Amino acid sequence: MTLNEIDGMKIIMPKVDPGWVDQIILCDGGSTDGTVEWAKAQGMTVYVQSRPGFRRGYLEVWPLIEGDVVLTFSPDGNSLPEKIPELLARIEDDYDMVIASRYAGDAESEDDSLLTGFGNWLFTKTINVLFGGRYRDSLVIFRAYRKDMAERLELADDGAFAPVEKLFGIGSRILSWEPLMSARAARYGYRVAEIPASEPPRIGGQRSFNLLLWAAAYYLQFLIEFARPKKAVTVQETINGLSTVSARERSSGVPMSMNGASEVTAWMVSGARA
Repeated sequence: MTLNEIDGMKIIMPKVDPGWVDQIILCDGGSTDGTVEWAKAQGMTVYVQSRPGFRRGYLEVWPLIEGDVVLTFSPDGNSLPEKIPELLARIEDDYDMVIASRYAGDAESEDDSLLTGFGNWLFTKTINVLFGGRYRDSLVIFRAYRKDMAERLELADDGAFAPVEKLFGIGSRILSWEPLMSARAARYGYRVAEIPASEPPRIGGQRSFNLLLWAAAYYLQFLIEFARPKKAVTVQETINGLSTVSARERSSGVPMSMNGASEVTAWMVSGARA
């Protein structure tokens, strides 16, 4: 989520055309540098989390999202605003998720270190081998996807996150859900595309997480998911404490078709990255 991103916000957000999407939400993790005040002055919808945590931010802000497609975007300089229309155009080609890949085609990351570059390669390779994916970038936040994928892939369920967060002392609902989303989308046969999108250097802001601990937690999460049997599930809304059970029972791996035009919510996410 945004965390003291005022420098990046002032440079990046004027490049984002509000007409590209139906709604823009800034989810903030407790900035003290004027990020929230500046965003409100620009007319943005701002939600300040009750407590820290990437996934906690997702869960808290999810009821505010009006569209059926979510685009997560970092206004810290890492995400190229001009790639937003291309992401959304590919979603309209009936994909469930479209990823702005830092390693596809001629794209490159100018923000990677040797450690993060190797980690991204290792995690993506692991997801591809274990779950039959064809990703080139499985971790990046900059992506567009169907809002209901969070429900269908059970990303609101603490069961897949709490054990590894506790084991590595990370804290409840801190880990983000992009890595597990990529793994489960590949495992259950969702339609996924990638577009080349270079990653410029970060502009200011804070990275307030332990890279090695998060890496270990994510990797263990992959292994646990691989050992977990596939299952048919009753579609149930579990986000934000709701529990409305659908009348249909279906496999987690059968993507729902899109009916009509999509409404898109752009949700700005930064403050940390994989």
